[in-house]
Amino acid sequence: MNFKMLCVAVTVSSALAAPAFAHHSFAMFDQDKTVTLKGTVKEFEWTSPHSWIRMMVVDPASGKAMQYAFEMGSPQRSTYDGWKKDTLKPGDAITVTMHPLRDGSRGGMYLSADLPNGKHMGRTGPAVGAPTPRDANGQLVGPAN
Repeated sequence: MNFKMLCVAVTVSSALAAPAFAHHSFAMFDQDKTVTLKGTVKEFEWTSPHSWIRMMVVDPASGKAMQYAFEMGSPQRSTYDGWKKDTLKPGDAITVTMHPLRDGSRGGMYLSADLPNGKHMGRTGPAVGAPTPRDANGQLVGPAN
């Protein structure tokens, strides 16, 4: 009987842990490529587990506006880089630098943005291999402003 319970516990634990490991994979992004796009904010989603910038970019070939989506860190993580829920508004003209999606879809992993007020927003943390700001005691510093 104890062996059955152990098998059930291992199976349940594995099933619960698998999504967490998959969630933190960056394999869908081509981290060997960096692309910069200019466009207009359609929507800024300040949500967990990840925030998103949805931006309209004019395709030079067709002249049509096409939607791109940029995955950011969590709101908590992004506050350390200076982001707030109202940093972007629909209609804002911005420039975004990203690692594109490997499958060629319109979007990627957000790396940085230049805002309408001239402020440059970067990204820190393990997703981009940049250190998280910390003070002399090793405590997180933030939000950056």
